[in-house]
Amino acid sequence: MSRTDYRRWAEAQPNERFERIEGHPVAMAPERASHADRKALVWLALHRAVAAAAVPCHVYPDGMTVEVDDNDFEPDATLRCGDPLPGDAITVPDPLLVVEVLSPATRQGDLTRKLVSYFRVPSIRHYLIFWADRPQVIHHRRRDEDDGIETRVLTAGPIKLDPPGIGITVEEVYAG
Repeated sequence: MSRTDYRRWAEAQPNERFERIEGHPVAMAPERASHADRKALVWLALHRAVAAAAVPCHVYPDGMTVEVDDNDFEPDATLRCGDPLPGDAITVPDPLLVVEVLSPATRQGDLTRKLVSYFRVPSIRHYLIFWADRPQVIHHRRRDEDDGIETRVLTAGPIKLDPPGIGITVEEVYAG
């Protein structure tokens, strides 16, 4: 299914969300409370960090699309820097950071397919993967010197996101 056909089709679906994976629509599973809480806390931590650093960036919650090859992904949060997107935008053309919160239905794809795909987007510098049910984060970061990927697994402490020069902590995201 082409991207245009997919968008037209997806907009006509009542109360369901989809991603387009390798040209095929894939329904997103109903969300568990722990997943919803985690993605809200990630968005909030990133939003606060952007405001505190006064960087010209915006954090979008889930629902915005990141286009990669023949895929239309909907990350759980996306950070973009630069001029604001138009109010009717549905895609983030140049994200700096994408976040996925693992769920049983998407775990394998988030850890493999999306890792490879997201780093095909030249603007993406960070890919954060959060576990919904325990304090564990994988931070994949594009290295400046050789365009390679550096990976850290964190269960506590700071998550430095440079660029854009902000930071959050594992504890912020797993508060409560």
